Amino acid sequence: MTDVATPAPRTPRPRHEPRAPLLARPLASYHLLLGCTVLLLVLGLVMVFSASSLRSYATTGSVFSTGIKQATFIAFGVPLMMIMSRLPVRAFRAAAYPCLLVSLALLVAVLFVGNEVNGATSWIPLPMGFNLQPAELAKMAVVLWGADLLVRKQKLLGDRKHLLVPLLPVAGLVLGLVMLQPDLGTSVAIASIVVALLYVVGTPLRMFGALCAFLLGCVALIAVSSPHSMDRLVSFRDPFADAANTGYQAVQGFYALSSGGIFGRGLGASKEKWSGGLPEAHTDYVFAIIGEELGLLGTLTVLVLFGVLLYSGIRIAQRATDPFVRLCSFGVTAWLGCQAVINMGAVVGLLPITGIPLPLVSFGGSALLVTLAAIGMLLSFARMEPGAAAALRARPGVLDRLRNEGVPVPRQRTVVAGPRDSRGSATRSPAPRSSRTPAARSSRTPVRRPAGRR
Repeated sequence: MTDVATPAPRTPRPRHEPRAPLLARPLASYHLLLGCTVLLLVLGLVMVFSASSLRSYATTGSVFSTGIKQATFIAFGVPLMMIMSRLPVRAFRAAAYPCLLVSLALLVAVLFVGNEVNGATSWIPLPMGFNLQPAELAKMAVVLWGADLLVRKQKLLGDRKHLLVPLLPVAGLVLGLVMLQPDLGTSVAIASIVVALLYVVGTPLRMFGALCAFLLGCVALIAVSSPHSMDRLVSFRDPFADAANTGYQAVQGFYALSSGGIFGRGLGASKEKWSGGLPEAHTDYVFAIIGEELGLLGTLTVLVLFGVLLYSGIRIAQRATDPFVRLCSFGVTAWLGCQAVINMGAVVGLLPITGIPLPLVSFGGSALLVTLAAIGMLLSFARMEPGAAAALRARPGVLDRLRNEGVPVPRQRTVVAGPRDSRGSATRSPAPRSSRTPAARSSRTPVRRPAGRR
């Protein structure tokens, strides 16, 4: 038999089954959360570069200094998020108590060695001009420790004493230390985490209402005890009554939003970021700069992305089978949602100004790193959803796809069988004359004839 290189016969392509809808796929939560996080990070980095350019030039002589800092935070935060997304549940539960103890120690330390900015002592100075904000780490600590505590006491939660103790005393200690700074916005975010945890475990409605009233009273106490916070609350009723003093930031934010129109002035064309314009344009009021430069479409895009982020967090929590995963997912979602609502509500004038940043968008190292770590934890939980693990195992890795990308498909060779002899075995059919190349003919050895025969 001879091997003849002939093209393989074409076989009809199998009819593919219709693909499942997007939200019905195993990794839908993972892809939704990761996609909106990346888009918010990119948008935030661009807007921080734009909103801080003039301020950076006035303080450092370079228009890129603040933006480069934000890019540095993102360069550290994204790998941290991906590392967190690969950790198992037991790793998060093991980190609950150490994280709480470290955050309490830092909250005490900031009261003695912290820097005061805008009436709040919330930052511990670090080398190279960086600062650490312990209150941001406290949010993550309350989520992990509170969820782990409630899971350990799951069979005892019918008793009111076990439901509230020691969760409320420890959370009250954290809130008390944050109140001493004072930091009204962070206090509300931590309170929202505690409320979410108690809501998920099924706290009775009467007790739940009393707890919410108590937390509102604590917020009011912070506002009364701090002159800076009190001025903000008073100016919230009518910012234009004292537009040059207490209502200055709110009024300038209104001007920025109203001048953007539908499509905005254009990226980098903001007037409120100039000296004498909007204070904290790259941190607390970056949403106003988005409205001025990108217009209504830009602000609606931010709202949609945050809506997708919150939907992804709630979806992960609802599909979780582990009670710790469910509690942590709801806690992180409540934290991020409350913080985003407070920031954007203050910019548009629906809520008092509390000085809390917009997650993933505003400038800030501590807030960004802790937020990305929390989102990485949600991504880890999304990888544990039903069917997600099997889908990840069936999907080839990046290196495998790159390795197989340039490998050619081998040609199939068919064997042509000749006629059968008398014994029933197949004989080799002679190769066609076209295949007898000169090289093949020259390689044959000549046959000697016996002497005397011509």
